[in-house]
This record gives sequence, structure tokens and C-alpha cells, in this order.
Amino acid sequence: MSTESGLSALRRSGVDVHLPGDDGYDRARTTWALAVDLRPAAVAFPRDAVEVAAVVRAAASAGLRVAPVGTGHNAHALGDLSGSVLLRTSAMTGLEIDADARRARVRAGEVWHPVVQGAAAHGLAALHGSSPDTGVVGYTLGGGVSWFGRELGLAANSVTAVELVDADGELRRVDAEHDPELFWAVRGGGGANFGVVTALDFALYPIETAYAGMLVWDLREAHRVLSRWASWAVDAPDGITTSYRHLQFPPIPEIPEPFRGRRLIVIDGAALAGDDEAERILAPLRELRPEIDTFARVPAATLSRLHMDPEQPTPGGGRSALLDELPSEAVDRLVETAGPDSGTSLFLAAELRQLGGALGRVQPGAGALARLDGQFQLITGGMMLGEQAKQTIVDGERVVDALASWSRGRQYLNFQEEQVDPATGFEATDWAALRRIREAVDPGGLFQANHEIPGGGAAPAVTGERAS
Repeated sequence: MSTESGLSALRRSGVDVHLPGDDGYDRARTTWALAVDLRPAAVAFPRDAVEVAAVVRAAASAGLRVAPVGTGHNAHALGDLSGSVLLRTSAMTGLEIDADARRARVRAGEVWHPVVQGAAAHGLAALHGSSPDTGVVGYTLGGGVSWFGRELGLAANSVTAVELVDADGELRRVDAEHDPELFWAVRGGGGANFGVVTALDFALYPIETAYAGMLVWDLREAHRVLSRWASWAVDAPDGITTSYRHLQFPPIPEIPEPFRGRRLIVIDGAALAGDDEAERILAPLRELRPEIDTFARVPAATLSRLHMDPEQPTPGGGRSALLDELPSEAVDRLVETAGPDSGTSLFLAAELRQLGGALGRVQPGAGALARLDGQFQLITGGMMLGEQAKQTIVDGERVVDALASWSRGRQYLNFQEEQVDPATGFEATDWAALRRIREAVDPGGLFQANHEIPGGGAAPAVTGERAS
């Protein structure tokens, strides 16, 4: 069956399908990451699991692959889609909250904001990310670092069940008792490597408030503040999770006056502690006399916007790396390449996410990405349009290369916006198991993920705690 005839038949059956040359094709292929120029053989917007299965079967019959995408925040690494159907799950929204069981069920296209608000209405919180419009499924099944991460671990390890359409076009529900190997693999290995995820169940936590906010200094204070934060972050209690950033704000009216046109240091985060304990924890940072200090007791639901991430599609991109440590020499190098005198073009000159705590420990019943093997996550970001894209890459790589001595080349793939060896995101034995499971569930390589796990690889069966 030809591509056009197979997918045209699918469109006639009622599935929303866009082919090259259609009036809506360009809009359909555009994801949240506006700088990514995806040109798939077709774009499909199924409305439910039945339509997902129809798309999967039609694509396979036409000799095409299937690339599942939600919002497309991390679409940069997808690569060539000329032989693939871009399956957009954005029409599949909806959530259910079981307050008594402290569980949420979300459909594949849901983003975090309604989930956070829905949970908060019951005095509960999810392990959401730093942006309210990030897709729940992609963020969670890729790992998921939340403001509660150092206390409660990766979001992937709070998943209790996954529903997906497999390479045969069959809907499967997997959990700790039903197909535990596949359940282990998708929690951290990313659902798109093993099928099209249609729904996700995960735990919620009895968190109504947190002691959260931000501390702000002029970028000229970078060396002094980063030196203090880098040593403080390693020894801080698990109950607090923070980030450190160098930000350059444009002089435009949309930016609040205290930030407009300025270059700043921002430390933001949240503590799961009483006010007195949280203030004691933050005291070493407050000793540095920030010009803005908003840390206070706040509703947990406000944390999805704490980081000020853009909530509209953006033409941005950057580079990232996991770091083992940040000694004084590393502080010097980061300030040199991303500080006030660096001349960097990046609007996010550098960000360091505080890891460790539960993020660095294997939790009981964990998935394929049981922990993050590093003390800090380094991220850079800038514009990725026209000639500016080249400079963004150069400046981002300059920062990452400057800190390479404190990295072993391990990656957290959710923050990796370029094609890299995906094996760097996993322990060697887990990588071998992931390859074997991929081969078992998708032997023909039907599914195309942004960080793809190839089939094959000899590995022992997933047993014991790994499969529980």
C-alpha cells in the first residue's frame, strides 16, 4: 500500500491526518520547539486509543515508522522523519483524580497545569516539572525532575500504570503485575521507544504548601554567589530542591520592571519543611544579601510557574551535561564562560539544577532510569533561528566544554536537545536490558523516538526489584 493511499484512507475514516501539500500540513508539523523543522511523511492527530491503533496499523501497512510526540518540547533530536508519521497526541487530553487513593490518570496529550490545579483542589501535589505547559507523558517517562525531586525522587518512579498501543496496533496496560519488564522499561526509557502511550497513572502526594521562591542578584555577583551555592547545594537536606541560573532579560515591556533589560543571577526552589527549618536551610544563601527575596510559605500549586519558563512555543535550544561536582576551579570556568564578562549570546547563559538526595538513589521498584548519576545538571539555552542558531550552539558548547573535566559524559536525556548516544543516559546493564526489551516488543523498529533505543543486545531477564 502506498503512503498516500494508506493514509488518505485513514483520513476518510475520520482520523485527522495531514499530508505534504495539504493546507494544514505546515501548522500540523510545527511543535512547541519552533526552531525544529520537522518534515514527516504525514501528521496524524488521533483522538483516542482506537484512533492511535488505526494510525499505527496504517503506517505499518504503508511501510512508514511512527514518531509519537506530545507538545514537542524536546523535538530537536527526532531527526529525519521523511519515512515516518508524526503522531501528535495533543488532542488526547483529560485527567481523573482519585483523591482517596492519591492517584491521577492522565491521557497522553495532557500538560501539567490542569493536573497541578486538579490535584491541589484535593490537597495533593504531583511531581511536575518547572513549566506548566510541558507534556505530562514525555516529561514523566523520560525521568522527571520536580521541585520535590530531592525528597521524593524521579517522577518516573511514581508511575503506577501505563497504557500504550504496541507495534501490532494492540492496546496494552502494563504495571508491576502485568508485563513488568515493559513497565520497567517505559519508566525512564521513554514510552515512544516501545509504543504510543495513550494514558498514564501516577501517585500524588499530600503536599498543600511549600516554602518556595527566588533569590536574585546582579550577574556581577556571580563568582561570590555561585561559590556559596555550589558548596551549599551538596550538603543541603533532601527536603530542598533548587536551581541556579544566569539570565539575560531583553529590554521589552513584557518583562517585569525588576528584571527588564538586566543580567541577573536567580536561585529558585522549594523546601518541604516548616518555616523555621526552611529559613535555617536558606540562611547561608541569604547571608549574601540578595536584592530580591521572595521565599515564603506558598500554595504548592504555584510552583509550576516559579521558574518563569516560557509558556508559548519558542525558537530556543541549547546544550546540557551531568556534572559530578562543582569545585572552585569549575566555578571559575563557569563564570568565565557564562558570567558577566563572557560576552555570551545565550539568554540562559547557564543553569545548574541541584541533584542528589532521592534523585541520586535507587528507589524500591524503580524503572529503567532509577536515578541521576550526578550532583548537578548543567543547561544552556539561546535562540535557534538563522545565524543566531550557530552562535547559540557555539556559546552553549563553550560552557559545556569548559566543565567537561567534571563530567563523565553521562546524560539526562530529557534535557538533551541534540542527538547523542542514548546509552549515555543509562547504566550499562540497564541499557542492555532496554535494548533486549525494545527488540522483543518492536522487532521491526516501527517506533521512532527522539532518543532512540535500538533493538537487540544480550541481557539477562529483568527480575527481582527491577521488575517490581
